[in-house]
Amino acid sequence: MRAHDWSASPLGAPETWPAPLGTVVALMLGSAFPMFAAWGPSLGYLYNDAYSVMLGARHPDALGRPFRDVWPEIWDEILPFIERAMTGEATYQEDLPLRMLRKGFEEDTWWTFSYSPIRDVDGRVEGMFCACVETTAAVQSREALARLNADLGERVEARTQDRNRLWELSSDIMLRCDFEGRILAVNPAWTETLGWTEAELVGSNLFDLIHPDDLDRTAEGARASAKGQSLARFENRYRHRDGRYRWINWSTRPDAGVINAVGRDVTAEREKAEALRAAEEALRHSQKMEAVGQLTGGVAHDFNNLLTVIKSSTDLLKRPGLPEERRTRYVGAISDTVDRAAKLTSQLLAFARRQSLKPEVFDANESVRALGDMMGTLTGSRVRIETRLSDEACFLNADPSQFDTALVNMAVNARDAMDGEGTLTIAVRTAERMPVVRAHPPVVGAFVAVSVIDTGIGIPADRIAHIFEPFFTTKEVGQGTGLGLSQVFGFAKQSGGEVTVESVVGEGTTFTLYLPRADGAARPLDEAEPAPLMDGHGTCVLVVEDNADVGTFAVQTLSDLGYVTVLANNAEEALAELARDADRFDVVFSDVVMPGMNGIDLAHHIRENHHDLPVLLASGYSHVLAKNGTYGFELLHKPYSVEDLSRLLRKVATWQRRRRILGDGRA
Repeated sequence: MRAHDWSASPLGAPETWPAPLGTVVALMLGSAFPMFAAWGPSLGYLYNDAYSVMLGARHPDALGRPFRDVWPEIWDEILPFIERAMTGEATYQEDLPLRMLRKGFEEDTWWTFSYSPIRDVDGRVEGMFCACVETTAAVQSREALARLNADLGERVEARTQDRNRLWELSSDIMLRCDFEGRILAVNPAWTETLGWTEAELVGSNLFDLIHPDDLDRTAEGARASAKGQSLARFENRYRHRDGRYRWINWSTRPDAGVINAVGRDVTAEREKAEALRAAEEALRHSQKMEAVGQLTGGVAHDFNNLLTVIKSSTDLLKRPGLPEERRTRYVGAISDTVDRAAKLTSQLLAFARRQSLKPEVFDANESVRALGDMMGTLTGSRVRIETRLSDEACFLNADPSQFDTALVNMAVNARDAMDGEGTLTIAVRTAERMPVVRAHPPVVGAFVAVSVIDTGIGIPADRIAHIFEPFFTTKEVGQGTGLGLSQVFGFAKQSGGEVTVESVVGEGTTFTLYLPRADGAARPLDEAEPAPLMDGHGTCVLVVEDNADVGTFAVQTLSDLGYVTVLANNAEEALAELARDADRFDVVFSDVVMPGMNGIDLAHHIRENHHDLPVLLASGYSHVLAKNGTYGFELLHKPYSVEDLSRLLRKVATWQRRRRILGDGRA
């Protein structure tokens, strides 16, 4: 304003301005608040630096120009306020909207201002004064905020309506209750699902509807909710209005002292699952009975064949005047048939994991190496035998005889699969885990893996699941019993291991026997076992046998061999004989399976109370022996030969005498 040329202005030079105008101008120039004044008939425009910012491109040309020329686009809107000020009335406007042209384009603006009249010395109104502030930013923020609030309100309303519709229309039951179980709100689905109305439920206690068997679990869940824990798939039973109970699957979430929960009726699903389990159980039972039928049929078939040989031989032995050569042949046939029957029962017990194992620590490498020459004889000259032994010792704690039998059975199976011609490989290695087998998860641990690999015809996928079943065979009638792989399976399982099979039709099959690896070296071999002794030389034996026929036969046999025998029909009678005079006996020969105290318990009693008296056990089958082993006692398997009985009696008696001598300090 000080630098402006006022000569062309209707206001004239500043020094000619009336005193009231000069006072107002001085006030404006000294203020940082936006201000302007308009003076005279044309309302010449005057303003300070703070107001010049609001003029934009109109500054500085607006200085001294008529008010109307400065703001022509808003003149009609502000004229009423100007006229009131020029008639002596002060006015105030807050957030007045005005559409202005300031930056080359029209824009919506908002203003808060006051118009005050300026009087001359005579009191006449000659001009007007305005203090103003642009509130465009603030107003726009408040519309924006109002729009946001309106939109938020609409959204809240929409969500509330959606929630209410969900609450009203949901087929799932919804619940709001406190941590003590007092019901605060329920949705209409309760009536459809459980028969109760909202009026009957609200205010009542939830625990009054819960099945008594589920109360403790539900109370525990409520306590967890009180600690802020949400629950998912929590199931309990609620009483229907008709008295029956329905299973409800809940999802809950605690919130400010209450529990919000959504539940779904899963009664039908649970009933279906129980029916499915029953059907599966019936199927398993049917399959089990079918397997039992197959097993008993196979056993009956094979034993009938064996009994036929024995029966025919005994009938022929009864014929008078039978030549010695034929008598010898028939007796030999009976003996051989008994051995075959014993092998059959041994294989069955192996499959059922009920055989009596005699575990020892031995190196699988050495056993495979020792079997190498015999395998060639077994498989024939057209089958090439290869062994791949581990560079490190592979110690096992297992029954070495059953281990060898398992390898032989797998080798025979491989020979037949190759039709007597091909390559048979036996590989030994260490393994740190057993793989997934027949839906069983992998097992991490120390194992020895022995693989038997053939180049035969392979096994079709639909038969692999059946190959370990007893009497299952693809061979022609008379070519095999179908028990060889069953023995491998049972031996592996009873020894804490597993057997796997991998096969490609037309390329070959690999059977792998996994057994737990043992620490340390193999136990040193005992001295050579004594040869069969046909004369007992007066050795006194306490025979304990509950079967009268077997007991009588054992006593007669031992008497014929030169032994002195005393027969006890059960363990109690045996203990009575020992209590009478234990020193007269050199050895106790006892059956395992007997009524009352069994042979193992008797042997333990003798070991504790008659330390120097050796015990020889005899058994065809014992679940105790199958599960826990022989507890260190020598075992004679039924059916046994006279030679085996004599040999083992002498063996245990000799060992006991040796321990007795060493214990007494005598050489």
